Amino acid sequence: MSAPKTTRKKMTKAEKNEAIWGLAFVAPTMIGLIVLNFYPIFYTVYQSFCKTGNFGIGNVFVGFDNYSKVLQSGEFWGSLVNTFKYAIIEVPFSVVFALILAVFLNRKIAFRGGYRTIFFLPMVAAPAAVAMVWKFLYNQKFGLLNHLFGTDIAWVSDSRVAWIAIAIIGVWSIVGYNMILFISGLQEIPHDYYEAADIDGATGISQFFYITIPLLSPTLFFILQTRIIGALQVFDLIYMVMDNTNQALKSVQTVVYLFYDYAFTKANRGYGAAIVMVMLVIILGITKLLQASEKKWVFYN
Repeated sequence: MSAPKTTRKKMTKAEKNEAIWGLAFVAPTMIGLIVLNFYPIFYTVYQSFCKTGNFGIGNVFVGFDNYSKVLQSGEFWGSLVNTFKYAIIEVPFSVVFALILAVFLNRKIAFRGGYRTIFFLPMVAAPAAVAMVWKFLYNQKFGLLNHLFGTDIAWVSDSRVAWIAIAIIGVWSIVGYNMILFISGLQEIPHDYYEAADIDGATGISQFFYITIPLLSPTLFFILQTRIIGALQVFDLIYMVMDNTNQALKSVQTVVYLFYDYAFTKANRGYGAAIVMVMLVIILGITKLLQASEKKWVFYN
């Protein structure tokens, strides 16, 4: 016996009007995503297989030639090492400092809202203003740091310390944002756990490692994942702090900065697109490893 046929109910006039208005409101966002996100992604993939023509037109398909040049380029691998050096400093220090600040500023203390605002201010400051202030602080002759410590260090022109100086700015810039995320995670932890631990005689340090960290692990995982991806894409700090004539530029030049140099300065957009695609594969691989480790140390209550 065959199943009875189901007749599709026709939309009423009111439902049609509601659907049309819904599409009208969603359309600007969808058009924006297509024009500003999806189209550039597919066009970048296409350009990575081409040799850029004059004035960015008349591209010639060259297959994997750009990728072969990227993978054989010492300049690319040097930039990749610089990128990881930056991430190794920025990610762990910004996460640890933010977690410590969040724990203290989650308590009832005087001027708590003011402290939170002060630490979050770098996130809303203009990047150009931040670069200007830090370039003054790092100035070898007149900088505040050398004046305070009585040193004569070329913070941003000495290749031995320039990458550390840039990473310090990165930590300072992002720690407030991480702190706010940690505070929101801490406020989701039921206070009953801490009361029970106090009754059992657990110290504050024990409570931190056996209650706070495990219950905060979903927030910690999210911050780690986003900060690793963000650190591997760093560009603005190097671009604004380091001049083109700076002798230490090669020691801090990241992969995204290298892409900018080839795509926009040297007008070799095919090679620049290949650099971005290789970096994308690396980031996807690291993200996959992080996702694989999630079940081992992230606890969802």
